[in-house]
Formats: sequence, structure tokens, C-alpha cells
Amino acid sequence: MAPGKTIKAKIKKTLPVTGPQAPTVSELMHWYCMNTNTHGCRRIVVSRGRLRRFIWILLTLSAVGLILWQCAELVMSYYTASVSVTVQFQKLPFPAVTICNINPYKYSAVKEHLSELDKETKNALETLYGFSEGKSKVRRDADDWNATESKFLERIPLLKFEDLSKKTVTEIPSGKKRKIETSVFHQGSSMVNTGDPQDVVGFQLCDPKNSSDCAVYTFSSGVNAIQEWYKLHYMNIMAQIPLETKVNMGYSAEDLLLTCFFDGISCDTRNFTPFHHPLHGNCYTFNSGENGKVLTTSTGGSEYGLQVVLYIEEADYNPFLVTSTGAKIIVHDQHEYPFIEDIGTEIETATATSIGMHFTRSHKLSKPYSDCTETGMDIPVENLYNKSYSLQICLHSCFQRAMVETCGCAQYAQPLPPGAEYCNYKKYPNWMYCYYKLHEKFVKEQLGCQQICKEACSFKEWTLTTSLAQWPSSVSEDWMLRVLSWDKGQKINKMLNKTDLANLVVFYKDLNERLISENPANNIVILLSNFGGQLGLWMSCSVVCVIEIIEVFFIDSFFIIMRRYWQKAKKWWNDRKAAPPQVNAPAKEGHDNPVCIDEDLPTFNTALRLPLPQENHMPRTPPPNYSTLQLDAAFTDPLSDTLEGRSH
Repeated sequence: MAPGKTIKAKIKKTLPVTGPQAPTVSELMHWYCMNTNTHGCRRIVVSRGRLRRFIWILLTLSAVGLILWQCAELVMSYYTASVSVTVQFQKLPFPAVTICNINPYKYSAVKEHLSELDKETKNALETLYGFSEGKSKVRRDADDWNATESKFLERIPLLKFEDLSKKTVTEIPSGKKRKIETSVFHQGSSMVNTGDPQDVVGFQLCDPKNSSDCAVYTFSSGVNAIQEWYKLHYMNIMAQIPLETKVNMGYSAEDLLLTCFFDGISCDTRNFTPFHHPLHGNCYTFNSGENGKVLTTSTGGSEYGLQVVLYIEEADYNPFLVTSTGAKIIVHDQHEYPFIEDIGTEIETATATSIGMHFTRSHKLSKPYSDCTETGMDIPVENLYNKSYSLQICLHSCFQRAMVETCGCAQYAQPLPPGAEYCNYKKYPNWMYCYYKLHEKFVKEQLGCQQICKEACSFKEWTLTTSLAQWPSSVSEDWMLRVLSWDKGQKINKMLNKTDLANLVVFYKDLNERLISENPANNIVILLSNFGGQLGLWMSCSVVCVIEIIEVFFIDSFFIIMRRYWQKAKKWWNDRKAAPPQVNAPAKEGHDNPVCIDEDLPTFNTALRLPLPQENHMPRTPPPNYSTLQLDAAFTDPLSDTLEGRSH
């Protein structure tokens, strides 16, 4: 061996092997505890006595557990948000105000399309409750019906329950009594009304493809049952009328608006943007921002808001579609769709309605702090309203998509998807039954829309405070109605009625903008500082110590374990490679016997002391040949003096 290698081998043999080159994991741990800056680990090694060492092990493990617990709490608090409220006094943008007449279309204009439906509705009311205009209150029988075909009642028959427990009903108009075997769903309550059977009225919807697949919907009030039955047929009829015709049948801006003031300045119909709503007809939006300009106000109070007088025209209302008189308004942002049927506010006729507003702007943090969406682009639902994303837009669009996929047509009350058409039972005879089944799943959250749709992270909200007053007053009623009639263009002998008028005022109560925002409770700097504080408090170590722990306990330990397995595999391979082939060697005898191998040559005495071999082992060494011990003469010819001696 070379001198350099010999010296190196002696140094390795003399000095202890430490650190990552330690042969075993236990020696690596011992080296770490002796050299680390975490005092608890060192005390485990240098402490004398088992009790003291056990105490230090317990304290060290407790400190490690506390560190892990506190760090987990810090990570959880990192994903929490704190809410801050900021109030600013500044010039505020005025919201968009959408106004609709409760009655969607003038009854005089739409009556020809609804004449047959209205006739059957009157006959059904007369049969159910025994009243009609100009006649005594006597119930009509089925024989008293006109000879004309009752196509609406035949398609969706009205039912009057005689016995709820036995499900016995009377059909209208046929008057036949029968027992229903289908499911009964009570609208408006989770429990079926068990009171007077005459109060329970409903209708039956069946699948035209399967007459046995039916469902009966009941109502505790006949008013609700008649209105719901009428509304189904009404939507079916209106879905077949062109949009241009429906716009002409509705109220124009000149019909609806009598006077207008904003911020103390006169305004007119040019400040209102029209749009058509399927259920509310022609609606008009003030300050829609369509031309890119949004009106603002710099002063609060009713005198600096929007003031309008509306002409309702109660005499031209549909008697079966709506049962209240007035208008519906909604305050919203210019980029939001006005869901009048969901959150609209009704205003009364012959009343001055004052609506005070407080403006609030809210912003929530998105993932991972909350499950909201910034723009709605990550929601797999197509926006059918061409407005900024909101939760209501997502839910309505999701239901309309499910309606088209399941029933083959679109529901009339919502925007029409591309390539689809509105439902009517001439082309889609089972759409009503399909719609009710689908709506039932939607309410029970079985369609998945509530799981897909999320709230918007940023939104604007106007908190409304409504106050009412009689308008016009009894002392000013006469001259005000005359002046308004003149402005309307009516003749003096045909004055407006105060029940046809409604006064509306929308204003800011103050110009305080409330900003509600969420901010992260911690940032990455604070999180790392808290981590360092916990490590220094419980283990007296820093980030470098953590890196050292990762290096020793994971990296070095892994390499030591892998190195041992590699050495074992290498040794196994070398042994297998160096092993000679197994052949039958000849039997060994005498000094070739391994039993006799020794540093000294065998003697007579050692040969006698050799152990006897076991059976079937190598043959025993034969005893020495004593004849060989004789000394031969060094010379072949004897010497002369030797011969002489022998002779003597």
C-alpha cells in the first residue's frame, strides 16, 4: 500500500467519523445533538442519569409540539380577512332608477289575444264560487256552459277537492268526480291545507307522452289557484306574439310619465331609456348611462333627487293577471340588470312615496379568503342578460339553460338563449309539466345551480327607506287634477282620477359613501416574523436551525440509509461474482488433508493427537511409514576402517 493511503487509513481509523459521513443514523443523530444550537437536543446527550435525560426528552418533544401547533394556527390565521368600514363625504353618482307599470300591457290592446282565456276564466270562477256580473249568486252546472270548446280548461283542468284525505276531486268544467292517484304538491306551504275542502283548488299537469305521469298542484286560496292557472296560459299566448307587437301594446314613456324633475331641473322622456320586460312590459330607466354619461348629485335631500308623477291608468288593467294597482321601481347600478320581479318596490296610487337612499360599496377578497368571483368568467354558466355578473343573473341563466336542455324550449320570463325559442304548447305540448318539475328541482337545489353560482366579490348597494303620504291632499286635489289633466292633454270635462296617479321621489339622505372592504389579516412578512418568534421562544433556534434540521433529519438520513443498502447490494453482488463453481474435487489424503494444515510440520506425537474425522468425511491420514526413518549410508562403498572394526 502506498504511504499516503496508509496514513489516510490510519487517520480514518483513529478519528471518529461524524456528520453526513456517519455510518449509521444513530451516530448522525448523536453528532447533530452535540453540534446543534438547539439546546434541548444537546442536553439529551450530555445529561447524566436516565431521569434527567427523560425529562429533557419530554421537554424537547413538548416544545416541538407547541411549535407545530402555533405554526398551524398562524397559517390558518393567514387565510382570514379583517373587515374595515370607511365613510367618505363626496359627490356621489346617482343610481339608475327603473320604473314599470304593474300592468304590463293595456288591456284594451291585448284583449283580443286573451278573449278566449278570459271567457273561460270567468266561467270557471262562476262555477267554483257561483257569481257572475249581473246575475244572482247561483252555482252553474256543467250543462250551463256554452257550446264553445273549453280548450284551456281541457288542457289544464281546474280541480276542486272534495276530500283531501281520499283525494277526491271535481273537474271543472265537466263536473265529474274522480279520485286522483298522483302526487299532490301544495304551493305556498310545506303542508297541505286540511281545512274546509271548498278552500282547496288546484290544477293537474300531465306529460302528454305518458298520461299516467301527472302531478296535482293545490292552493289554499282560489285566488292564487286561478291566477297561477291564468298566468301559465298567459305566458303561452304572449310567447307567440312578436316583440314589436308587444311593445306597441304596452305603455309608452309619454303615457307613463306626467312630470319629471332631477336636482331641481326639469327633465322629460329623453332622460329615460326604454327596455321590454317579459312580465312587466315596457319599462323605463332613468340615468341608465347608455350614452356614457352618468348623472351625479352634490347635495342630499328630496329637493335634489328624482321627482316624477306617474299615470297608472287603472281602468285599462287586466283583471285576472294583476290584482294590485300602482308601479314597480328598482334602484340599481348602471351595469346591473334590474330584476323587478325579484326585488322591485311597489308604489301606491294616490300616494306620495319618498325613497331615501344610503350608498354602500362592498368588496370581498376572492380565493383563498372567500368563495366569490371577481368577474364571473370562472363560472361555467353563460350570461344571458348582457350585464355585469351577479348571483341572480347566474341563477336565472342556469335555470334557463336547464330548461332548454330538458324541455327543449326557453321559459318566457327570462331572456332567450341563442338558437332557442320560447315555449308554447302548440309546438311543445309538455312544456308546462316539464317546467313545473324543473322548477321544483331548482327550489330544492337539485339542479346544481346553487352550487355552481357564486356571489360577486364587488358590488354596490343602495339601502332604501320608504315613507308614504296621502297625495294629493283633499284641499289641493281639485286644482292639481285639473292642471295635470291639462298637461296630459285631456279635456276639461274628463279630469284625471287621483287613483290613476302616483307621486315618486328618490333621493340621497346624505352623501356619505360607505366602503366595506376586506383586507388580509396577515401578510407574508408578518407570518414569517411570527414563525421566527415561535421558534426562538420554544427551541431557541432560527431559520438556519430549521434548514439544518431538514438537512440532517431528511437529506443526510436518507443518504445514509441508501448508502447502507447500496453497500449490502454491492457486497452481495461481489460475493456472487467471486464464488468458484461447485465441482467434485478428488479426496484429499495425508498432508493434503486440511485438518493437518498447521504452521509447524507434523510430528509423530501431533499425528497421534489428530482427531478422528466424522463419518463420510475425508479419509483418515495414514500412519507414517517407519521404514523411511532408516539412515542410508552416505557412501555406497564401505570404508576400510569400518570393515576392520567389524572383523574384530
